[in-house]
Amino acid sequence: MSKLHLVFGGRVKDPRTLEFADPSALEVVGIFPDYASAEKAWRANAQRTVDDAEMKFVVVHLHRLLEPDLLASPEA
Repeated sequence: MSKLHLVFGGRVKDPRTLEFADPSALEVVGIFPDYASAEKAWRANAQRTVDDAEMKFVVVHLHRLLEPDLLASPEA
């Protein structure tokens, strides 16, 4: 399975948190096949909104959500 990454963002209630003010207004940048391309998209959008402290963009590791068992450490 490819390691998919989602990039999205929106206005947060507090710049120190990830609590989005209006989840229905989130901007979905896209789904990317690898972290490098997701980071590039994240960086472009974060730079575009750098003067607005209440706008935040994030990268979500979709592959970790789709296959959480891969993150579990093997039992001894």
